[in-house]
Amino acid sequence: MGFCPRMAEFDSTNNQLGMPNTEDPMQTRIKEYRARLAMTQDDLAKAVGVRRETIVFLEQGKYNPSLKLAHDVARTLHAGIDELFIFADDPASTGVHEIIVD
Repeated sequence: MGFCPRMAEFDSTNNQLGMPNTEDPMQTRIKEYRARLAMTQDDLAKAVGVRRETIVFLEQGKYNPSLKLAHDVARTLHAGIDELFIFADDPASTGVHEIIVD
């Protein structure tokens, strides 16, 4: 199969690391919750079935996980997904709430 420039713009893994692009700025509290449980990055990685590098990228906000991985990390750290992953455009994280009235 050849390279198609039009398809490349839609390919979310089209970068040097092979990791999905993260256009949305994201912060995580994974490191904080992991420290509470005295877990290393390697411990967490083994518990959720990924490589340690994936945990590094998650903690740095450079990787948007699948819903399954986010769930597994949250469950392992005894937290909710919304407690661990904070997106800059999330009104709940800024204290601003939108109310839509018909």
